[in-house]
Amino acid sequence: MLIQALTWPRAVKQLVAVTLDAGLGLLAMWLAFSLRLDILHWPEGLQWRVYLLGPCIAFPVFVHMGLYRAIFRYNGITALLTTGRAVTTYGLLLLALLLLTQWEGVPRSVGILQPLILLLLIGTSRALGWLWLSGRTRNAPHRLLIYGAGGAGAQTAAGLAGARQYALRGFVDDDPRKTGSSINGARVYGPCALPTLVQREGITDVLLALPSASQERRRDIIKQLSELPVRIRTLPSLTDLASGRVGVTDFQDLDIVDLLGRAPVAPDQNLLERNLRGAVVLVTGAGGSIGSELCRQILRAQPSLLLLLDHSEYALYSIHQELQATIAAPQDDPAACCTLVPLLASVTDEARMARICRKYQPQSIYHAAAYKHVPMVEANAAEGIYNNVFGTLSVVRAAIEHGARHFVLISTDKAVRPTNVMGASKRIAEQMLQALSACEAPPFGAAHAGCARPRLSMVRFGNVLGSSGSVIPLFRRQIAAGGPATVTHPEVTRYFMTIPEAAQLVLQAGAMAEGGDLFLLDMGEPIRIVDLARRMVALSGLTVRDDKHPTGDIAIQFTGLRPGEKLYEELLIGDNPLPTAHPRILRAREEHAPWEGLQPKLEALRGAALADDTPAIKALLRQMVPGYQPADPANS
Repeated sequence: MLIQALTWPRAVKQLVAVTLDAGLGLLAMWLAFSLRLDILHWPEGLQWRVYLLGPCIAFPVFVHMGLYRAIFRYNGITALLTTGRAVTTYGLLLLALLLLTQWEGVPRSVGILQPLILLLLIGTSRALGWLWLSGRTRNAPHRLLIYGAGGAGAQTAAGLAGARQYALRGFVDDDPRKTGSSINGARVYGPCALPTLVQREGITDVLLALPSASQERRRDIIKQLSELPVRIRTLPSLTDLASGRVGVTDFQDLDIVDLLGRAPVAPDQNLLERNLRGAVVLVTGAGGSIGSELCRQILRAQPSLLLLLDHSEYALYSIHQELQATIAAPQDDPAACCTLVPLLASVTDEARMARICRKYQPQSIYHAAAYKHVPMVEANAAEGIYNNVFGTLSVVRAAIEHGARHFVLISTDKAVRPTNVMGASKRIAEQMLQALSACEAPPFGAAHAGCARPRLSMVRFGNVLGSSGSVIPLFRRQIAAGGPATVTHPEVTRYFMTIPEAAQLVLQAGAMAEGGDLFLLDMGEPIRIVDLARRMVALSGLTVRDDKHPTGDIAIQFTGLRPGEKLYEELLIGDNPLPTAHPRILRAREEHAPWEGLQPKLEALRGAALADDTPAIKALLRQMVPGYQPADPANS
């Protein structure tokens, strides 16, 4: 019956609380009369008035002071203090009434005794309810340790009071001065006690409550915890907590940055804002993973006009609504001076691109629109070529003809010695910009005399964590479903970066461009995909099932390389990249064909793409892209 009471509607629970308090008020009045008169009292005469007036005075006072807004399972010291203030106010009103009326047979001291007894009874009832609800967490499905005994950890523990899904078993903290102390009744342990504690208490989850810890320290802690059979969680962002969208029990899986294995590249704020503040900026592919993050960061740099272009209606709608909400936010946001224009269009529509650039005169263009999924482009070579190559040519031509100052192409490490159509298409797009930058006079004349030639640049980086089609969301879905986690090959490796890193690199590189520049990021060592899968399984509190561990939770299944997939990727075709103003951004100048030699081959490639002639497309790619080696020559 008590357990079922938790499912009652809130109004019913409040009615039960009011009825209970009324009953306790009558009991307190009887006890007050009995103690004062030193007999087992039975009311008579005017004494009945006091019995009836007590609840009539108490109810409006208790409602006004919020006693019935509190949720018993989350009661703490604040709720008890509120109860004390409410009963004190009621007691003063009752005593004043008895002093004024001086009813015969009603001792005035009842106005003091009854509120004191009532406070004791109500406080006891609330405490017993809280203890019962708290005790139910002993059988909670998740036994939790909080790593971090600071303010965030203590607030989380307070929020967990009465939460049925988590049973707090203690804190872990690096500060030896806190070891042995307790917070809300939960003991604080040192990190060395973790293995024993996990085994003894049956810990299932460890929550990282370390908002001020450095990324290096978080990685060290995660590495230590990954050797234990626990799921590692993290708190929601402070923004989400403050907005009320989530609560402290809405714990999240580790952030993608925690899976990267290295510290994110710190941005240079001056480079981020150069070419953007007060400018008209166009982002193609604005609804995609990289494009949408570019838009968010560009908005913070305070352009005067931000043009969002995408061929997907829903993707464009989503990013426009998100950015519009940012601009409309009530706080003093510098982005509020920016105007957003959503443009539904395909970059392959040359006339549409020309009209957009003629009308809005963008000064900086960031070209993120592309087909990027290797197997999909391999199966649809003509569409991939037309979008990635001739879509780029369409936008860059409009940029040159209508006076854009800066044009940045988002490229990929798959353009280096490509084995797939997607990589080859991006390398041709790079070659076009390099060739156009090298021309003494661009083949496309400016629409207005005196227009300066735009600085054309390219940014090349590796795989982006968390983007659409990324391996991490795939692994998370597979692990949640019980496996297997699928990896194409045990030796396949990739460079990784986060979406904010990628967007920052694009903006900073564009600011450093001199014309024809190819920028790339020093991304550290590549990561083996199978190691990433094993790390994610471990951080989920599970074990990998293999020959050595046949009773593990999640199997890793090798499916074979997909069409066009390489074992490893490279960022640089040549050698000796040059440094830039940013210590982690490098500049490469790679060989390319002149525009006069490239243009006829582009026209032939356009014809093959329009004819949907895949063999002819791949034959031309072998001519145009040095190092292009299709992974499946039989189908080339």
